[in-house]
Amino acid sequence: MADTHDLQDGKNFYLDVPQTCAAFSLKGSNALDWGMKNRLARIFNPQDGRTVMLAVDHGYFQGPTTGLERIDITIAPLVPYADALMITRGALRSSIPPEMAKPVVLRSSGGQSILKELSNERVAVDIEDAVRLNASALAVQVYIGGVHEHESIGNLVEIVNGGNRHGIPTMAVTGVGKELVRDAKYLGLATRICAELGAHFVKTYYCESGFARVAAGCPVPLVIAGGKKLPEPEALAMAYRAVNEGASGVDMGRNIFQCEAPQAMIQAVRAVVHENETPEKAHDLYLSLKSIQEKSQYA
Repeated sequence: MADTHDLQDGKNFYLDVPQTCAAFSLKGSNALDWGMKNRLARIFNPQDGRTVMLAVDHGYFQGPTTGLERIDITIAPLVPYADALMITRGALRSSIPPEMAKPVVLRSSGGQSILKELSNERVAVDIEDAVRLNASALAVQVYIGGVHEHESIGNLVEIVNGGNRHGIPTMAVTGVGKELVRDAKYLGLATRICAELGAHFVKTYYCESGFARVAAGCPVPLVIAGGKKLPEPEALAMAYRAVNEGASGVDMGRNIFQCEAPQAMIQAVRAVVHENETPEKAHDLYLSLKSIQEKSQYA
């Protein structure tokens, strides 16, 4: 029982200051529950509403991708520079130290390999296991226009419903396969459908023409995929254009972990996303950090 001896009434109720509840900073997220907002605020920096996610989930359909042969060696050193880590549950349990404090975006769909039809996926993670892994978000591939479009949309709906029950947001990933065109018309269609069906944020591709319309037409945050490995200046320029045309950040993988100096590259990407640094200056930063890293290796 609480000790009531010498109990005093509260003294300062700030009667001249109305109670306030600030609007949540992230696009399209103000009506979400507190737990959803809290998890999203771990992924997206509340100061600028942007994120640098590190995507290392490629092995779920590509196997030991170049740069991901040993996640414990190549990826663990990059985690401190990321805002969030996108990863499978198998790689998380086997290769990432549990002391890691970064939020996890958990790959939650799968079921095919690069040897088969890419759109033929299923829900691959039980929601209770996602809770056990302390996931901050769930990621599901959606193939609008693909052979298995209907099934992939069903996966999205199932994962959104499960996440909603536990206060875990869902990121829809717009998969294009080999046959679909990555233009503004298609990306606008795919991202809007994902948002309308309940995705709390969407990962998509950047397109040279019309991306601002894609971002404006999607009522939840967009993060762009890095896609195939590009020369560092091109990858930084793509990230710069995307965030200045409405994206809320990036979810890069190969354009970071396949660089000659991955730690330098992820810091350069952070400078673009969070400091609005120009691609040219960010590339200078990359070269400078790369040089320092090389000198320390041979010291």
